[in-house]
Amino acid sequence: MPSTNAAMVTQKTRRILVTSALPYANGPLHLGHLLEQVQTDIWVRFQKSRGHDCVYVCADDAHGTAIMLTAEKLGISAQEQIDRIKQDHEKDSAGFLIGFDNFHTTHSDETRYWSETIYARLKANGHIAEREITQAFDPEKNLFLADRFIKGSCPRCKTPDQYGDNCEACGATYSPTELIDPVSALSGAKPIEKASTHFFFKLPEFEGLLRQWLDSGSLQSQVANKLREWLDGGLQEWDISRDAPYFGFEIPGEPGKFFYVWLDAPIGYIGSFQNYCDRTGHPFDDYWQPGHDTELYHFIGKDIVNFHGLFWPAMLDSAGLRTPSGIFVHGFLTVNGTKMSKSRGTFINAATYLEHLDAEYLRYYFAAKLNASVDDIDLNLEDFTQRVNSDVVGKVVNIASRCAGFLRKGFDNTLAAECAEPELVQAFLDAGEGIAALYDSREFNKAIRDIIALADRANQYIDEKKPWVLAKEAGREQEVHAACSVGINLFRILMTYLKPVLPAMAEKSEAFLQCSLDWHALNGPLLAHSIAPFKPLLTRVDSDKVAAMLEASKASAVDGAGAAATTTQAPPGNNDTNAADGAAQHSDRTITFEDFAKVDLRVACIVAADHVEGADKLLQLTLSLGDDQPTRQVFAGIKAAYDPDELVGRYTVMVANLAPRKMRFGISQGMVLAAGPGGEDIYLLQPDSGAQPGMQVK
Repeated sequence: MPSTNAAMVTQKTRRILVTSALPYANGPLHLGHLLEQVQTDIWVRFQKSRGHDCVYVCADDAHGTAIMLTAEKLGISAQEQIDRIKQDHEKDSAGFLIGFDNFHTTHSDETRYWSETIYARLKANGHIAEREITQAFDPEKNLFLADRFIKGSCPRCKTPDQYGDNCEACGATYSPTELIDPVSALSGAKPIEKASTHFFFKLPEFEGLLRQWLDSGSLQSQVANKLREWLDGGLQEWDISRDAPYFGFEIPGEPGKFFYVWLDAPIGYIGSFQNYCDRTGHPFDDYWQPGHDTELYHFIGKDIVNFHGLFWPAMLDSAGLRTPSGIFVHGFLTVNGTKMSKSRGTFINAATYLEHLDAEYLRYYFAAKLNASVDDIDLNLEDFTQRVNSDVVGKVVNIASRCAGFLRKGFDNTLAAECAEPELVQAFLDAGEGIAALYDSREFNKAIRDIIALADRANQYIDEKKPWVLAKEAGREQEVHAACSVGINLFRILMTYLKPVLPAMAEKSEAFLQCSLDWHALNGPLLAHSIAPFKPLLTRVDSDKVAAMLEASKASAVDGAGAAATTTQAPPGNNDTNAADGAAQHSDRTITFEDFAKVDLRVACIVAADHVEGADKLLQLTLSLGDDQPTRQVFAGIKAAYDPDELVGRYTVMVANLAPRKMRFGISQGMVLAAGPGGEDIYLLQPDSGAQPGMQVK
């Protein structure tokens, strides 16, 4: 029986290089990292199954002050720190069946060579500026301090022990120089101001190139539109240097000056691929020099689009290297509808998941949710359990298990010599090109939808034939043989389509079917073909194990609380509107009922939400109090807890009669109310359904 899929064997072989964002070598992988790696891996496995030459490389992002400080606190060298983390990262990725062709590190000879080479080309082309800047400096640690490494009393409310850019108590935003009695969070020493020469990449000179790049179709429209806002607001020169002490590559000819981690991080893609080519003989220049018939794609999260969508193509262009064919951006991962939380056990590390659950459960669920947009993906654990059990076990595996027993008992594990349902089998084969197009365009959820629809048809066919009834009736053995042989052939097609998502289950299925499950092998049904005895392919998700995973994640968060500071991430509690938290810290600052009655609380609709350039913790909210009222601009310290896109259209509660306050980033015309301990665990107040903008909150 001819198949339309046979035509794909003669299609042109594509040569593709694929990367996913480099995990930072300062902590374990969590399920947010795995969302991206699984998305990339499915796409790469699909391309390989279609016969294309597709190489997948990645690396650990292994430089920066944070790694240096962590190693110091652990009493080990920075090299030991990144070696330990790399080993853990590789183990966790392998546990989720991520098929890297090469996993390297940015702290490598290859990345050093390309960092120095690209920098030299940028400098030779006049795209590097040099000037003196003044920064806070720790005289004891002999280290320039980022804002988050400075503490002092808030210049507004005088609350002590606040970080250098935002007060957790009253929400004031300021520069570190405004703190009262500032000290270094690293040593306790009083910071001094110190001048230093820094090097800058002249990004504004690439505005024309970048506008063409954003119009080229290499980015999703949502991402391109967001990056155009940067262009329209005026590009700034990018500081690409850091002062010693710093763990990274020293800038050639500039003693004590190091490449900023974000300069050499994307160059790590080149370094990892160079390492792969040196090992295998793959043609390096074909993928990084202009003019070759190759493709280059980066899979990244939406939090790093500025580096990949603006800085990276400009650097590559100046250095005479090719720009990416496409940058594929995905949203964040939420769990049970909210941002991952350590206190709720939903901040789940990869290793914790693997201790309790099969990796392919998550691979399938991610595939069933992922599409080509930048929307956030929610891991709803109840839906996760139900969908995996229903789709994979209850529908796909069920086809093979229902048919295999009859073939073993009555037909020596051999399929019929003729296909009893050629049109049905051909319909499954013909569906392959549409499913392939969905995989290729990263519409995985639609591909899964179509595959499961086929599985429903296969089960319906078996239900109609009822081989378990026929087997009890004399003289109907051949009908049983025919129906079960068709069922096994339909299962074979489905598992071929699912192989990029479920590679381990596909491998078990290949052992059962005694054949390869490659896409190009789908040129007709298996006839008179011997199969092996059926063995279980995947067990059901046990809800008790899901609960145990959450409990283990909570315990891990508690056990690791003392070591959390070693990650040197931004501190929790960065909400400039958390009135309840501030009151709890200052119970002696009581107010009368008359004072409280002056506060005018109103329902507000968030009509726009944006990141604030240069602010680590703030979002800029545009609030509506009704059609007859002008909108209000409010700066809220909720960036760690919310993605701006998910806030638009949401109702919240604001202090409407708060006097406008001038901040570094503009005028804040009110305050929104939230609750929670801070950081990622902040929850905006939300009125009940039926509330309307402008209503007074009583």
